[in-house]
Amino acid sequence: MTTAAPSADDKKSAGGESTLTVLIALAANALIAVAKTVAAMITGSASMVAESAHSWADTGNEVFLFIAGKRAVRPSDERHPLGFGRDAYVWSLFAAFGLFTVGSIVSIMHGIQELVDEEPASDFAVSYIVLGIAFVLEGVSFLQALRQVRSGATDTDSEVLDFVLNTSDPTVRAVFFEDAAALIGLVIAFVGILLHQLTGSGVPDAVASILVGLLLAVIAIVLIRQNQRFIVGEAVDPRVRNAALTRLLDMEEIVLVSYLHIEYVGPSRVFVVAAIDLAGNDDEVHVAVRLNALEERLQESHRIVRAVLTLAAPGAAALLPTGPVSASSARIAG
Repeated sequence: MTTAAPSADDKKSAGGESTLTVLIALAANALIAVAKTVAAMITGSASMVAESAHSWADTGNEVFLFIAGKRAVRPSDERHPLGFGRDAYVWSLFAAFGLFTVGSIVSIMHGIQELVDEEPASDFAVSYIVLGIAFVLEGVSFLQALRQVRSGATDTDSEVLDFVLNTSDPTVRAVFFEDAAALIGLVIAFVGILLHQLTGSGVPDAVASILVGLLLAVIAIVLIRQNQRFIVGEAVDPRVRNAALTRLLDMEEIVLVSYLHIEYVGPSRVFVVAAIDLAGNDDEVHVAVRLNALEERLQESHRIVRAVLTLAAPGAAALLPTGPVSASSARIAG
């Protein structure tokens, strides 16, 4: 059984925008990390130290996400018949751990250290300027991620937050949450530095550093859990499964579907297993040919890495669609 290779347009639509989102985030975070580090050295602000650790962590994460996107689209081979799509979740998991260890732990530890041994900060204007520039750059990156997320949410008839939490593309989820956390972190840092300047006490600055670290920890845990789901094996959304079932039943050769399993094996890539009853009463050789032809038709969709069809057991109960199929779900189902 052969697997239809995705066309250039399919590859572009599947991964091109995600790569652009990651590259924009990488460039923004690298510039921001350098600026925050210089500002932290000049001012001595605990919040700026936390923010610089945050941005360096994000920069490293974008490298992991870029690698994830490239490795996931490698063609299948004999030892990897379902391709390398799950590599995206492995490398995205590395990125999430990096955000937790480098960003979160460093920020929290530095904040606690500042509470125990307070050091005065200075040159507050430098911090405000850097935070302002960082907010603009992070905003540009976040808007690109938000645009892609909104497009995906529209295609799946989902709310934005529901889509970003459950999308099979880990790079989109990571960039969206990291940029959102970065914008919130910048506001927290600004408040901490401002209170430090107004009160003369470094406590608000140190507390802000701890809050940024806790925020990063929450985001990292969310990303780790979501990637774990897809590495273990995540079934598709019920709406997509319903659309796929409808598509199978719409094929004139198929009379009944008694079993259907659709599992993600990479970003926007699925593995389909179904037990069907064919129209007519062909002999075994003709049945095998017909099943193979149906599999190849299904695999013409760039979203289906492999389809395996078998004959339903005699008397097996038929699966039926559970409701109307939206146009967007039908597109996703191939």
